[in-house]
Amino acid sequence: MRSLLFVPGDSPKKQQKGLESGADALILDLEDSVALDAKPQARTVTRDFLDAAQALPNRPFLIVRINALATGLSDADLDAVMPGAPDAIMLPKSEGGVDVGHLAAKIAVREAEAELPDGTTRILPIATENGKGVFGLGTYARASHRLMALTWGAEDLSADLGAETNRLENGSYTDPYRLARTLTLFGASAAQVDAIDSVFTNFRDEAGLRAECIAARRDGFTGKMAIHPAQIAPINEIFAPSPESLAKAEQIIALFAANPGAGVIGLQGEMLDRPHLIRAERLVARARKLAE
Repeated sequence: MRSLLFVPGDSPKKQQKGLESGADALILDLEDSVALDAKPQARTVTRDFLDAAQALPNRPFLIVRINALATGLSDADLDAVMPGAPDAIMLPKSEGGVDVGHLAAKIAVREAEAELPDGTTRILPIATENGKGVFGLGTYARASHRLMALTWGAEDLSADLGAETNRLENGSYTDPYRLARTLTLFGASAAQVDAIDSVFTNFRDEAGLRAECIAARRDGFTGKMAIHPAQIAPINEIFAPSPESLAKAEQIIALFAANPGAGVIGLQGEMLDRPHLIRAERLVARARKLAE
């Protein structure tokens, strides 16, 4: 997935706009964008949206962000939305693989109760929203077969740290958040899942968004979360493999296939070895997923 758009769980109007945005995934939010006294209504609205969206052709991937496990609200969230068969549950303020395993057990019970196929609901943790979560990034490997990706967050983390800001005047992240972002890449690699970049909160700054997307793609992120429909088109464009990069990747794969005993091959004056082949195979696989 290239683009994952947050939409409030209590707003049918914004959910409909989300469907029209072109986002690869919608994150139906029951957490931060919904006031405490509005959460029961948000659960009902989100369940109704899930029921209606399931029948749509070419619908986006549907993710529900529940409230954190420590709040005591997550069970009610799951009870309300799981019969609507969301594709995934987003776990905020995750502190590591143990939290994913705990959530996986809760999901399994509700899949059985709703007569959903076992194991079909995936889990997407936000892994750096507090200091404990940063230290837990190495624990997601083999936590659950439901784990689909890892993403990170800087806003809640800055509150947990008591920081004055998480960005410098030029818009770049300060060192604690650069570290959290980098460790998310390593955690995702260790767990053999995709890494999804965090939101860019200034939705009117397209140049800043594009620069952050390009840097994220360069470093290994496969997509980015968004807070506004206007951010979807740039995200989709930048995270889609370009025709040139895809053609080169296919050429690398073909050359290694034609020379199965070779450890190194030459292409246009460049010496390529197995890591280049792995990168090429991953790029082609991602392009095929997007085409599907």
